[in-house]
Amino acid sequence: MTNSDEIELADGRASLVVRPREGAAILRYDALRPGRAPTPLLEPSRGLLKFGSELLIPWSNRISGGGFEFDGRFHAIEPNVDGEPFPLHGDAFQRPWRLTRRTGTELELVLEDGAIGPYRYHASVRYALEEGALSVVLAVENRAAIRLPYGLGFHPWFPRRPRTLLQASAHSVWLEDERHLPTGVVPLASRPDWDFSQAAPLPDAWINNAFEGWNGHASIIQPDDAIVVTVEASPSLNVFVLYSPSRDADFFCFEPVSHVVDAHHGSGLTTLEKGGSTSAHLRLRWGEL
Repeated sequence: MTNSDEIELADGRASLVVRPREGAAILRYDALRPGRAPTPLLEPSRGLLKFGSELLIPWSNRISGGGFEFDGRFHAIEPNVDGEPFPLHGDAFQRPWRLTRRTGTELELVLEDGAIGPYRYHASVRYALEEGALSVVLAVENRAAIRLPYGLGFHPWFPRRPRTLLQASAHSVWLEDERHLPTGVVPLASRPDWDFSQAAPLPDAWINNAFEGWNGHASIIQPDDAIVVTVEASPSLNVFVLYSPSRDADFFCFEPVSHVVDAHHGSGLTTLEKGGSTSAHLRLRWGEL
């Protein structure tokens, strides 16, 4: 089966464009409403990664210290993104994936040669549209000769409108330093400006923080588009990273992930024996306000 540079799915209520050769990334996910232009639910970012959503394998975010120690052995990992001093988001988003199955509303892709630092892995992803909702199932198998700690995540870029609101519960948040590495965790009660347990506007200033204790449910309310997007993630994705540079940005990231930043020097990763696997799913569903 041959790959296309772009694959489009549509079900009458939504359309999805995926780039297999560019990390199996989502380019766009649009709501389709009669008599109106398509409304972007995810759209290409203006930041480092020029897509609407990327897959994060075999970990999310940064690893400090030039690598990590596991089972008494140090594993070096080189920086993999220009301008970034630390290895970032693994390598799945940087590799071409192969199309294995496609219908008008569903496609499956595989990455057979994931390899960064000590990691050797096989990954698969399934994208499907059903009544306008987008379902994504991501899986990874450890193909290294040793057991290793793995993490998974999704990196969607949402439009930030003047009246965008976010609802997502958490119990604590990690603070970061100027290198975007964690400095410590504090109760969310100490940062009421970052409390989204009730729908609230995004912060005016920079935010790039991991929130723990997430229940896997969130809502992104877009009054300017008369749309609400509901986020549902698997229980393993109990952390979200919220990134927005300022109120002047036209995007923000709400990233469901399985662990906090720099977890290779802390906790939260899943140890996979050789041949072991883990998976996660994400569902985005839109409705009209």
